[in-house]
Amino acid sequence: MAKEAASELDGETVHGDARAFDLRSFFPYLVRTYYQAVSASVTQIYGPLHGLSVSEWRTMAVLGSHRVLSASEIVERSSMDRVAVSRAIKGLREAGLLKRDIDGDDQRRAVLRLTPKGSAVFHDLVPRVRALEEDLLAGLSAKERQTLLSLMARVRDNALSLAG
Repeated sequence: MAKEAASELDGETVHGDARAFDLRSFFPYLVRTYYQAVSASVTQIYGPLHGLSVSEWRTMAVLGSHRVLSASEIVERSSMDRVAVSRAIKGLREAGLLKRDIDGDDQRRAVLRLTPKGSAVFHDLVPRVRALEEDLLAGLSAKERQTLLSLMARVRDNALSLAG
């Protein structure tokens, strides 16, 4: 951890470079603004077209790729918490996009799968979100895209190690 230097300026103690701090150049803030911009652009696809929330879309995306999963498995694969997944499941079931069954091998385990209507929505959205992904990464070479993903993974790993 870096030591903080204190100095007296106009009778006020200032630690480190606190006066020069600019939130707009602070990495965690930039990540948040990038996330908001990217998320808002994706929301403009699945929201108006199919009335889905962020959590519902993520749940569908996980299920669309894995076919049949429990709620706990969706939590593990989606970066969402249990409450968000639970709400998404409820909304998707009410919309007729998701079906809940008891696992044939383990009667204590509930499994979730997209209904035919849910699969149709998922298959409608995938090419649209892939096209958006291309638009978001426009102007980046294949090497730059790989570098971006690699750097993002390294920062994520650093953050996870710092979080304990």
